[in-house]
Amino acid sequence: MSERTLPEATFARTVLGSGPGLVLAHGAGSSVSNTYGPILEGLAARHTVVGVDYPGSGDTPRSTTPLDIDELADQLVAAAVAEGLDTFVLHGYSLGGPIAIRAAARHPERVTALILTATMAYPNHQQALTLRVWGKLAATGDRRLVSEFLFPHALGPQAIEAMPAEQLEEAITYAAAEVADGTVEHAELAGRIDVRDDLAAIGVPTLVISTTDDHLAPPALHRRLAENIPGARLVEIPTGHLPMVESPGEWQRLITDFLAEHDA
Repeated sequence: MSERTLPEATFARTVLGSGPGLVLAHGAGSSVSNTYGPILEGLAARHTVVGVDYPGSGDTPRSTTPLDIDELADQLVAAAVAEGLDTFVLHGYSLGGPIAIRAAARHPERVTALILTATMAYPNHQQALTLRVWGKLAATGDRRLVSEFLFPHALGPQAIEAMPAEQLEEAITYAAAEVADGTVEHAELAGRIDVRDDLAAIGVPTLVISTTDDHLAPPALHRRLAENIPGARLVEIPTGHLPMVESPGEWQRLITDFLAEHDA
């Protein structure tokens, strides 16, 4: 169906549920299970959910070369097709947003709708500087330090201040253990990614979910996406960069309500 020849699907993947296709692109320094874990079962209740882990995430080996967005986009689509999905909705979170956008641009015959959460077409200066430091910290191999750096950037101010000190330390320790081996490469890709030229060609219903307390991917970037994708709808969720931590039920509802509109 696609005009482009797909590569062999080689990335490790998660497959759950049955029904219309929903393909997931996870965030940097994470994996499908860590990005979507709290809502995976809910998403799979009425959909066949497929997601791939980028190099250095999950069971996908780390890359020895800089990551290429076209390769990641094609692997995302190839995994879905390998699981029997001819067409599907794409959801991209954070770094997964531009990857999903590129997949929709490269394989428009397969994508029926697009959902984007806490993401951007390209990083602004604030985000680029954060990504640069994040990558340098990840290169030291000190996962605890990486986790300590990310928490005040990723969690909304109210959420982080509401945590008792002991709970915060436990959360930082848990997150440190989950830092992906390929975080250096993920952060480097996120710092140079730019899919602005793809936006005008997106011709499917699109939902942009803006995390309004987000300091890692500022809301101004979400608004620019919605403004530049034809017909895109912008909705807001009052969380930082981690809606799966701060408000998973509301995040899931926004996604599934949109899916219900467009499954037919």
